[in-house]
Amino acid sequence: MVGLGIGEQHARMFSTLPLCRVRALFDFDRDRAERLAAEFPGCEVVSRFDDFLSRPDIDIVSIASFDNDHFEQTRSALDAGKHVFVEKPLCRTQHELDEIRRLVNRNQTLHLASNLVLREAELYRWLRQEILSGAFGDIYAFDGDYLYGRLHKITHGWRGEVDQYSVMLGGGIHMIDLMLWLTGQRPARVSAVSSRMASRGTGFRYDDFSAATLTFESGLIARITANFACVHRHQHVLRIFGTRKTFILDDAGARVMTSRDPVQPGMYVAPPEFIALAAKPEHKGALIPAFVEGIVSGAPSRTPESDLTLDSIAVAIACDEAAASSSTVEIAYT
Repeated sequence: MVGLGIGEQHARMFSTLPLCRVRALFDFDRDRAERLAAEFPGCEVVSRFDDFLSRPDIDIVSIASFDNDHFEQTRSALDAGKHVFVEKPLCRTQHELDEIRRLVNRNQTLHLASNLVLREAELYRWLRQEILSGAFGDIYAFDGDYLYGRLHKITHGWRGEVDQYSVMLGGGIHMIDLMLWLTGQRPARVSAVSSRMASRGTGFRYDDFSAATLTFESGLIARITANFACVHRHQHVLRIFGTRKTFILDDAGARVMTSRDPVQPGMYVAPPEFIALAAKPEHKGALIPAFVEGIVSGAPSRTPESDLTLDSIAVAIACDEAAASSSTVEIAYT
């Protein structure tokens, strides 16, 4: 386990699985690592990331370091023949993504996953089945807002210290991944804008708000925003418009509208159907059990979900490129 912020929750999840043992931890705060290692029998604290790579007793490297370290650590671990579970974003540039695709294609026995954990939320699993069954008809609009609402974490934490931090890659990618996973479609091109107003006057050096419009060959149009400095609680807002149904998740809850027609005088449309399912998974490591099961069972490493992980990065990278160039960008998936 590399990085023990959110990585501490990852380590605890791995430790609950009967077929897993947490063998080694690395964190810049060695005292923190030693306190956690004491909870796992046979676990030690290492001094360098590379100390993991040559050990035959380590099969999985789980990475929860700062965003700018993810690519190099993922590449090194894959090169060393390790399975990799990595926090989002998997990487940050098209060159890095191309290199990861090359490594994955070179050794197709290795499993690679990124922690796009909203796929495990009960609400979205239900919604995906509804959409793919055709219950919503043709999806023509998808709006996803990633409301971070934690100004102090970008003005006083590592996000303001690393080079070229991206709110779309750092948070908006969750909504991008849901867009791909829920609709079963990939956008062809994107235009985007970004700004830094809410964090103006602070030490945060990068745009804190980014808005992207994505177009699909089917005619679907999507809008994704990453809003990191908003005056709002941490929340995902989602609106999906189909020709038969509409889904909305916001402060009022998750609900589905099924009719445009009047039902009685004074009531213009049927009331919404509220969906009482959780919009967040129970644990930040909710994807880990299935990841481990795939390795242990010998399941193929290339799956629709793993391909979506790479595609989500491609879309987020294109969003940043479009915002920086003030132009429409074709999304490069391969």
